[in-house]
Amino acid sequence: MTHAWAVPAADGAATAGFTLDDLSSVLLVGALVLVVAVVAVRLSLRSGLPTLLIYLAIGLALGESGIGIHYDSEELTQVLGYAALVLILIEGGISTQWSGIRRAVAPAAALSTVGVGVSVLVVAVVARAALGWSWEVSLLIGAVLASTDAAAVFSVLRRVPLPRRVSGMLEAESGFNDAPVVLLVTALSAQLAPGGEPDPWWRLLLVALVQLVGGALVGLAVGWLGARLLQVVATASSALFAIGVLAVAVLAYAAAASLQTSGFLACYLAALVLGNLHLPHRPAVLGFATAIGWLAQIGLFVLLGLLATPSGFADQLLPALVIGAAVLVLARPLSVLVSCTPFRIPWRTQVFLSWAGLRGAVPVVLATVPVTAGTPGVDWMFDLVFVLVVVFTLIQAPVLPWVAHRLGVDAPHHRVDLAVETTPLADLGAELLEIDIGPRSRIAGVRVFELRLPPGTNVSLVVREGASFVPRESDVLRHGDQLLLVVPSDVRAAVERRLYQVSRGGRLADWSDG
Repeated sequence: MTHAWAVPAADGAATAGFTLDDLSSVLLVGALVLVVAVVAVRLSLRSGLPTLLIYLAIGLALGESGIGIHYDSEELTQVLGYAALVLILIEGGISTQWSGIRRAVAPAAALSTVGVGVSVLVVAVVARAALGWSWEVSLLIGAVLASTDAAAVFSVLRRVPLPRRVSGMLEAESGFNDAPVVLLVTALSAQLAPGGEPDPWWRLLLVALVQLVGGALVGLAVGWLGARLLQVVATASSALFAIGVLAVAVLAYAAAASLQTSGFLACYLAALVLGNLHLPHRPAVLGFATAIGWLAQIGLFVLLGLLATPSGFADQLLPALVIGAAVLVLARPLSVLVSCTPFRIPWRTQVFLSWAGLRGAVPVVLATVPVTAGTPGVDWMFDLVFVLVVVFTLIQAPVLPWVAHRLGVDAPHHRVDLAVETTPLADLGAELLEIDIGPRSRIAGVRVFELRLPPGTNVSLVVREGASFVPRESDVLRHGDQLLLVVPSDVRAAVERRLYQVSRGGRLADWSDG
């Protein structure tokens, strides 16, 4: 069946008939989707699958092959997809600690530029040799698939305990690489469109360099100036302040895009600056940004599921497997090898980075660009990319914790920031940290007082085998314990450093170690 309140066309022709009854139906379905999406998070945590697969499935269930909602606008999907990606990147930037990615910025930047170029070329060669596609189409599909996905990477990092340099590299790469890939896909699509003329490679490279540098400068400038302004006009309302922070990051995207530079890079860097300048109401800002990021992810993946046509999946399964295997086995490992070897990244870490290069919403959204640009004969590309993302997410994501453990790159304990709305705590200049004591951590067997944490730090709660208690100084910590620490903001780095020392060296670890 097909509902009368089909999604309005991008040209607005259907909006005139949109009534209050239609609004009620849309709100009913939208609210149910959000409730199901929230419940699906628990299923995702148990299964090890990124939530994007569940949200895509919801979209497919709502579409014409499911309950019958008609939606077929690639142009509207691209516009809304870009908007969602902006919010997802902003959430990633605000929640990323500069101290955690500082050492990883250089290799992540190489992965996002040199690595993208290597990936595009490798996929293009395989597509040309194995599937017989033209060089132009082969390069286009290579560009579409070159970007790792911020939403998928951030989702996986929440459950895989990694050292800060490794997780920082994945975070920074997923934040950086959207910008060059979008520029490349847009340029290649324009050249393949009727009337388009191919530009020499050096000109494309020069334009991309100018746009990336311009976007970076705009993002850093808007982020810094916006932070200074917000500090001056900060209000007592943490909710209103959080809206202001998000607005500044969105402003960075709009300003950079208006200047014909990279808006995606600008909004990510502006958010990174805003998240690391010790603004007031940080817990509220983090909570609001995270909620908006989740909402954007849910809306984006459901929308992509709505646009997909399952009847076309079978024809694209074999090409998707060929191209996906090329990405996983050749393109990604080679891009990591070329980009990371100069920085002396250990080979085990490089193997893990190769496996952890998850594709998600970004390639699927970019698959709509050639269609909206008028590129002929590429209507199949969306279905191919959709199938590839689903199949290889099912292959890669569930085993990431196992891969990290087998390669020995997982951390013995995992620190997670908590975004909790606690204005009194923020006013006191304190933060909450959650510490998981992993199976190889030497914190196990240590008494609370033997941690010798900096003054003012308090181990407030221990969760053990589903039960919680307030620990005494003499209590012995065990593998699997989860600790809740209240930490003064000015000694947070020292607390983390001390925990890593004890985790490696046990109770006898000295302050001067590592």
